[in-house]
Amino acid sequence: MRTTKAARRLAAGAVLTALALVSACSGRAEHHENEALGSKPPVQPQANEARVNVLPGMPPVEDPADIYSADRPGRFSPVVRDFPSRVYVPNTNSDTVTVIDPATYKVIDTIPVGRQPQHVVPSWDLKTLWVNNDLGNSLTPLDPRTGKAGKPVDVHDPYNLYFTPDGKYAVVMASMDRQLVFRDAHTMKTVKALPVSCYGVNHADFSRDGRYFIVSCEFSGEILKVDTARMRVVGQEKLPVHGSMPQDVKVSPDGKRFYIADMMANGVWVLDGDRFTMPTLLYTGKGAHGLYVSRDSREMYISNRGEGTISVFDFARNKLTKKWELPGGGSPDMGGVSADGKVLWLSGRYDAEVYAIDTRTGKELARIPVGSGPHGLAVYPQPGRYSLGHTGVFR
Repeated sequence: MRTTKAARRLAAGAVLTALALVSACSGRAEHHENEALGSKPPVQPQANEARVNVLPGMPPVEDPADIYSADRPGRFSPVVRDFPSRVYVPNTNSDTVTVIDPATYKVIDTIPVGRQPQHVVPSWDLKTLWVNNDLGNSLTPLDPRTGKAGKPVDVHDPYNLYFTPDGKYAVVMASMDRQLVFRDAHTMKTVKALPVSCYGVNHADFSRDGRYFIVSCEFSGEILKVDTARMRVVGQEKLPVHGSMPQDVKVSPDGKRFYIADMMANGVWVLDGDRFTMPTLLYTGKGAHGLYVSRDSREMYISNRGEGTISVFDFARNKLTKKWELPGGGSPDMGGVSADGKVLWLSGRYDAEVYAIDTRTGKELARIPVGSGPHGLAVYPQPGRYSLGHTGVFR
C-alpha cells in the first residue's frame, strides 16, 4: 500500500468478522535447524507429467512439478554472474534508493531517484534494475554491474512493473490511472493501455504456462484474470471480506494455486487460477503483505506488516508451520530471498529500516537504518533464467 495515494482510500471501511470463517494453522517445522534450505535438491518431476504447452516465445518449463527449479542456489544466468551482490531499497518518502552490502549489512550508497519510488524491478533479460518512480511518472534504470543510475524514462503512474514470460512486454501497474499498460520491454513505448474497472491494480503473478496472470486490486478488494497474449481481462472477482485489500500474488511451485496476501483480511487467499472460482482465506497475521518462495520451493514466507511477524507456509503439507516475531516489532513489507536461500530480506515500511532474517531459524540477523518509507526492495542478483518483474520473480 502506497504512503500518500492510499490515505484517501483507507478512511472508509473496516474488516468485518467474516474472518471467523478461518483459523490459524500451526505445527512443528520439519527442517533441521542447521540445514540450509537452499541446499536441498529440487523436487523431481513425475515421469508421466506432460510437457507444458507454454505461451509462444516463453522459455520452456524445465520441471512441470516445480516452476521455481531454475532458482536454486548457484544457478546464475551468465548475464548476472559478475554482478556484485547488493540489496536495493526504494525509500518512498525520501525519493532515494539505499544500497546495502549483504555481506556486511552496511549501507554503501544512496542514489537520488524520482518522486515516490515504490519498487526496484529486475528486467526480463536481467540486465537492468528499474526503479518505479510512481508520482515522478518515470522509471530510473540502475546498472547492477556498477550501481549507477541512468537517464529516467517517462512512464506514467508506474506503481509496479512486471514482464510477460515471453519477454516481449513490460506490464505497468498504473494504479491511479486504472490501467494495465503493456509496453515494449526494452524501449518502454506503449503498445496497449488496458482499462480496468477495479481500483488500485498493484501486484500480479503468471500461470505455469504463462498464458494468463492474476492481478490484485487493493482499493476495491478485487482480483483479475488477464489473458497474456490477447491483453484482455477474462475474469474478475470481488473478495468476500468487507474492506479487503489484496496485495502480493504468488503462484505455487506446481502451478495449481495462486496465493494472494490481503492486509485487511489478515491472511492469504488461496485461488484455483485455471477455474478462477471463489478463493478461500488462510489466516496468517495482521497486515499480510509480501509473499516469497524459499530456494528449495518447499516453503513460502509471508510478511505480516501489521504485527511485525513472518509466517511460514509449507506447500506440501498445505499448512502454516511457523511464525517468526521480529524483536521489538516492526513493519515487514516487501523484499526477497538471498541467492543462497539463507536470508530473507524485508523492508520495514513504517520504521525506516530493513530486516535480514535467517530462513533456518527465523532469527533477526540485522536491522539496518535506511530512508523514510522503504518499500519494494530487491535482492540482486538472484538465480534464474529470466525475470517476471516485481522485486524479483524468477523462472
